Amino acid sequence: MKKFGLLLAGGIAAVILLSTIGPLVGLAVSLVLLYFIFKQFVKADSTWAKVGLGIIGFVVLMASIHNTPAIIGIAAAYVLYLVYKKWNGTKSTVIKEESDPFANFEKQWNEMKHY
Repeated sequence: MKKFGLLLAGGIAAVILLSTIGPLVGLAVSLVLLYFIFKQFVKADSTWAKVGLGIIGFVVLMASIHNTPAIIGIAAAYVLYLVYKKWNGTKSTVIKEESDPFANFEKQWNEMKHY
């Protein structure tokens, strides 16, 4: 039953992720453009160049805000990642006592105190 729930959640997340591919690509492109426009804005010396780059940057910022459904796609990708992690049974790494240097230090310290 657990596998069926994971399969259902993964299927729904995959469909949502596939339906938001367009906004994801649009958001990525607009954020890259915004980054380069900002770098040119900082380098610009003249006031008119800064005004022009500011206007272009504002337009690109509005385009990236327009792609807010991409946030749902990012959340769906994260859910898909969690389903994949649970399906394969990978667990978070737990430090074993023999490999933990602090636990080993405590054990050796207690042995030294007895001598």
